[in-house]
Amino acid sequence: MTRLVGLCLVAGVLLAGVLFPVVGGAGLLLARVGDRVTGPAALPADVEPPLMTTLVDADGEPFAHLYDQYRVLTASAGISQAMKDAIVAVEDHRFYEHQGVDWVATARAALRNHASGGVVQGASTLTQQYVKNLLVHVVARDDPLRRERLRVRTPARKLREIRMAITLENTLSKDEILTRYLNTVPFGAGTYGVAAAAQAYFGTTPDLLTVPQAALLAALVNSPTALDPEQHPDAASQRRDLVIDLMARHGTLVPEVAERAKREPLGVRSPVRPLPTGCVGADPGTGFFCSFVVDQLVAGGFDLERLKTGGYTVRTTLDRGVSAAAERAVEARVPSDTPGVANTMAVVKPGREEHRVLALVANRDHGVDAQRFQTMLDLPGGVANKFGAGSVYKVFTAAAALEQGYRVDSVIPSPASYTSRVFKGGAPGCPSTGEPDTRWYCLSNHDDGYPPRMTLRQALATSPNTAFVILEERVGLDAVVDVAHRLGMRRTLASNIAGEPPDPDSPRPELRVDQAGFFTDRQNASFTLGPAPSSTLELANVAATIVGGGTWCEPTTLVAVLDRHGEPVGPPPSPCEQAVPEPLANALAAALSDDDDRGTAAAAARAHAWARPAIGKTGTTEEYKSAAFLGATVDYAGAVQTFNDSPEPRAVCVGAGPPLLCGSGDLYGGTVPAHTWFDAMTEIHTGLPVTPLPPVAEGFRAKPGDR
Repeated sequence: MTRLVGLCLVAGVLLAGVLFPVVGGAGLLLARVGDRVTGPAALPADVEPPLMTTLVDADGEPFAHLYDQYRVLTASAGISQAMKDAIVAVEDHRFYEHQGVDWVATARAALRNHASGGVVQGASTLTQQYVKNLLVHVVARDDPLRRERLRVRTPARKLREIRMAITLENTLSKDEILTRYLNTVPFGAGTYGVAAAAQAYFGTTPDLLTVPQAALLAALVNSPTALDPEQHPDAASQRRDLVIDLMARHGTLVPEVAERAKREPLGVRSPVRPLPTGCVGADPGTGFFCSFVVDQLVAGGFDLERLKTGGYTVRTTLDRGVSAAAERAVEARVPSDTPGVANTMAVVKPGREEHRVLALVANRDHGVDAQRFQTMLDLPGGVANKFGAGSVYKVFTAAAALEQGYRVDSVIPSPASYTSRVFKGGAPGCPSTGEPDTRWYCLSNHDDGYPPRMTLRQALATSPNTAFVILEERVGLDAVVDVAHRLGMRRTLASNIAGEPPDPDSPRPELRVDQAGFFTDRQNASFTLGPAPSSTLELANVAATIVGGGTWCEPTTLVAVLDRHGEPVGPPPSPCEQAVPEPLANALAAALSDDDDRGTAAAAARAHAWARPAIGKTGTTEEYKSAAFLGATVDYAGAVQTFNDSPEPRAVCVGAGPPLLCGSGDLYGGTVPAHTWFDAMTEIHTGLPVTPLPPVAEGFRAKPGDR
């Protein structure tokens, strides 16, 4: 009985609308009868549909997309007339005649549905459909229960839609309503709106949709699942042809064109798919870069949900040419299917006002399928190499020494072995300090081929361990750690030697930080030998800081973030800092300039006929589980880390074939990492003029009697 009363009420209201065909009369009647219906008569004024966010490279080309609903807003001028005619013909052929509600069709449908005892005919206008789709797919998209209630056919819901449709018609033009409808309605295959559907089904844009294409999309609105052209091509074809016939019947298509259109195949892509979402679906080779972009946006105040619904255009610093060269290099030296061995590279553009990240690549793909050697770990951008960068950290000891008065050619001792009387924590075999279970730190060089004394420049090129532990004693470990932080190892130094963040409630001493904010477990002599987890990107940025006159800038992937209206919305760039004085940075660059000539990377440089002035430093960890190379010209800075990325902590061996996990190990910074760097940088620098490194100021040159 309740249902009958409700239907009679609706029918009475709708039939009354026939007697009062003007909006004013119908609106007055609805206002009286509809006082039993709660809810607003107008749509929320500030509601905006969720839109896809697009990440674009330095040339403005998209490489990744983030969305909850695959939708791209399109202006009326960007939608073909065929698409507009097709949707009007099949869904509401009196669209341009009514004022939001087709009273005759609605009354007829109400009476027919009542007579049949069920819903056999609908009569919602395009305006009403827009109202319903906006409420279901936009307003209530995060509320499943509300969304389900909005889908249930009830007289109350129908009256609300009618009231909103009439209000909408008094507010917007027909073309605006039609455009909004076409930007909101789902077309199946995970698409919302005509732009997304045009791409997914036909690989085109909505302005280029042909008559048969537009007719198929218009057909799908009725039932995207039942009319899926991949699963049900016959049903989709029949419904498409019906739309074409209706277009001809209502005068928007001449019969001859209609008949030709019906003879066209469906022509949908195979498979029909929306654009992939997330960094896992980014263009090949850009997944790690995408992940770092998202991290920077989140750090700048954008939460992930906002990114997936805001419709932003994120202009990034990604250089496809540089990235492709780096990717080829890392995979040439360590193929992507190499078990247990990761090869990562980051490239940064040096500068005084910003450090643009041009490439973040690895021999792995960014993804969730470990069987295909994919990983969700941020290999090049994060602190992923848990075994350390090795002797690359000697750069920081050298920088601290230069700050304290050493010069590029100051002579330092480099004995074959050395026992510190400053640093404790030595391994078994080192002399006891006299305290229980405590030994002095002792170590030896890699071999006996080093002279007993050498210049700082020679020491950086040939990398004797003893020389830098002695230097670390002289300048103080605090100074070394401090300059490492200033030059760029900021995220790296924010984690402990196990790669973990601080835990103020932990009783474990290795999770404590000192007054400077550095982990106390960094305070040991081995810091200069680089045993702790390190970021490839931060190493590259250190190189950019050195050749950039000592100016540290946070490595950024962001050029601008534009909202859906094209307005910039941040985040603001971080200010740069003068990490070390420019003369000191130039002196450090000069001290690092012999590695490709007489140092540990010389063989790799000769193999590439490298002749450009550059800085460089190799690093190898004690058990050969990782190795690194840091290098830069004045044009590009980059770093490579090669390391064991398996759960099994084994060494890495380098032979005639791809590197592999092994028992003893012979991976050095001058092998895979240096060769990867020169592979990439030789290609990246092609065509560029040869530019010298900055000159060394007089105060950093050696004088007679210098220590």
